[in-house]
Order: sequence, then C-alpha cells, then structure tokens
Amino acid sequence: MRITFYMSFLLAGLHDVCHGQLSPSHHNGHDPNEPEHHRDHGGEAIACLKLVPNNADFAFQFFKEVTLETPNKNIFFSPVSISTAFAMLALGARSTTQTQILEGLNFNLTEIQEKEIHEGFHNLIHMLSHPENGVELNMGNAIFLTKKLKPLKEFLDYAKTLYQLEAFTTDFDNPSAAEKEINDYIERKTHGKITSLVWEMDPQTVMLLSSFVFFKGNWEKPFNPEHTEEREFFVDAETTVKVPMMHQTGRFDFYFDEELSCTVVRLHYNGSATAFLVLPAKGKMKQLEQTLVKETIQEWSDHLFESLLSLYFPKFSISGSYEITNTLRKMGIVDVFTDQADLSGIAGAPELKVSKVVHKAALDVDETGTEAAAATAAQIVAVALPPTIEFNHPFLMLIFDRDTNSTLFIGKIVNPTITS
Repeated sequence: MRITFYMSFLLAGLHDVCHGQLSPSHHNGHDPNEPEHHRDHGGEAIACLKLVPNNADFAFQFFKEVTLETPNKNIFFSPVSISTAFAMLALGARSTTQTQILEGLNFNLTEIQEKEIHEGFHNLIHMLSHPENGVELNMGNAIFLTKKLKPLKEFLDYAKTLYQLEAFTTDFDNPSAAEKEINDYIERKTHGKITSLVWEMDPQTVMLLSSFVFFKGNWEKPFNPEHTEEREFFVDAETTVKVPMMHQTGRFDFYFDEELSCTVVRLHYNGSATAFLVLPAKGKMKQLEQTLVKETIQEWSDHLFESLLSLYFPKFSISGSYEITNTLRKMGIVDVFTDQADLSGIAGAPELKVSKVVHKAALDVDETGTEAAAATAAQIVAVALPPTIEFNHPFLMLIFDRDTNSTLFIGKIVNPTITS
C-alpha cells in the first residue's frame, strides 16, 4: 500500500499600499521580465534567468486553469512558490514521476538539464530572500516527517542546500497535535497572515511538505487617506457593492490594449517589485484571462507611456484557499498522486505518493506605507482635468520582482468586499 503525504503551499501577500509616482529610474517601456539589477547579484541572476520563460509559462497556464475551475470568483496565488516547491519535490522523484513534474512546470528537458533547474531555483530563493530595501519578501520551505520515515541523507542535504529546507519530526499519529504544530509554524512564518492551513489530515500521512512566501511592500508614494471615499463597484450586471475607493492624481505608466480591450496601469513599489493593474472593458474579462501569456506582459511593457491620470483604486483584503491537485493533474503532473508515484529518492524503500496539495494566499491593499517628505507637495497641477481611470469592476493585479523576473503573485479581484 502506498503511504501518502500532504503538500501545502502557504502564500501570504501583505501589501501596505502607498501610491507610486514614477521616479526617473523607472523609465518608460521597462519590462518586468528584464531585471534592472543583475550586476548586483552576479552569477545568481544568470542562473535563475534560465528559469524565467518556463516559470512565466507555468504561472499563466496555472492561472487559466484556476479561472476555469473558479469562474466569477476572487483569485490570488503565488506561482513562483508553487513551482519552487514542486521543483524541490522533483529532487526526490524518479523516472516518469520526475519527468512529469518538471515538464508540468513547463521545462523542456531537452533544452535544460535537471541540475540547471535546481541551481536556478536555489539562486531564485536566495535573491528573493534578500530583496532591495523597501520590500520585505520571505520565502522558504519546510518538511514535517513522522519518526517512522527515515529520509535519505542525500535528499535532505540537497533540499537544505538548494531550497533552504527546514526539517521537523512530527507525531502524525496525533493528528490534532500535528496540525497545531504545522499551523503554528505557518502562522509564524507568514506573520499571522495564514492561519489554520491544514485540517482533517489523511490518517496515513507520514510527511508534509510546505512552501511559503510572505511579501510586504510600499508604493513609492502613499495615497492620502483623506481622499478615500465610498464608491460603487460593479461586480456584474446584477450586483453592485460599496467599496472604500482610494484616489490620487499624478503621472502613471499607462497603456490601453485595443486587441484585449483593457487598460493597464503600472505602479512601482519601493525596491524591486512592480505591479500591473489591468482593467478589462466590461464583459471582456474571460477573453483576457484565457489569452494572457508572458508575451502579453512584454507587449504592455513595451507600449507603456507616462500619462497624467486621475486614478481610483479600491482598498480591499482578499484571501484564497485552494486544493490544487486536480489543477496540477490537468497540467500533466499525474503519477505523483497515484500508486504509480516514484518518490524513492526521498526515503528509499518506502513507497510514497502525494495525497493532497493545499494552497492558501492573502492580499491586503490600503493607503498606508512609507511617507515621502515631498510626496504631496510635488504634485503636477493640470490646466485641464486629466482622464479618470476607476477600477470599479473586476480587474487583475499582477506583482513582479524585477531582479529575478519572477511573477510573485497573480490576482483576479471580482468582488473586493468578499475577503475569502
């Protein structure tokens, strides 16, 4: 009989949002998939850059699958954390199981070697864990093991070295105590943002593999809370809700994509993080979410231009909890969830399979953040009223790290008043 283990992805995104006005260093047309600071990290950036197209393809393919499974609902997840954890799992996989995992992560194994993949993720984790000033970004992995399961020293050594893995011995024979230990660890690592991640664990669980990412960023300039007012948000043709809408007038990177009928506004965090706010025309969300690929982001980046705008953006908190096993199966990662799983690289003789993959994420957006001394004083006053862009119906929010070319978070906000 196969022994099952449980995988969980703990994704906490905490954004203390303060509105970003562009500084001279944020030149127009800059691509989030082209990092500005490679020279600061030397060979690390070169190693993780090899993963860029594959990780981006995985991110948007996963997004498409999730939107099909949960239509008309808020979505928020971290593709880079999911791909990192499964790459780590591939360390202990063998034969077809390993191939399916790596190909499911969109790696072409005729073009990139397994060793290069693991080295790339190692450097990616290191760079994301040491971001520039202004962004707090913590990423890590943990494994909880029953005393009965003796992992191979080689697997643990590689996983600790390449993926900064922490290992813990856990009494899974006492499910409530095991759940508390794991949930307390997650809550601590995500600064209280992710709670009660695991529950009703499979009684045959012998190992839990978890991955987490915590992000806290400040826009370059804050919204003024005094300008926040309650306004309408049109969820769909039948549903309208009231939301606190933040507002600021200033110069923003802006583009209207005629082909996809969507407005794109790019804002920068202090440090190396960047957000794309994407507002499709009413009725055009499905077209956008099913055609969004990395080349789309590239095209937007190439065509952005600085424009004086009156921007309205909602203040909101959302979270998402997903059981993503079926999603990954649709993407080709199949055997690892069945009795055909070959995870013999983890513990040698004992047969293992993954029973469940849980993914939880949270996002807060509000006015708070780092104050800039001359933030409000330096506003440009227009003679004529600038165009107004109001995010008052479903939109996308994409957060990138420019240093590593990583898609940190992808969100679809359908109803900002629903928190989970």
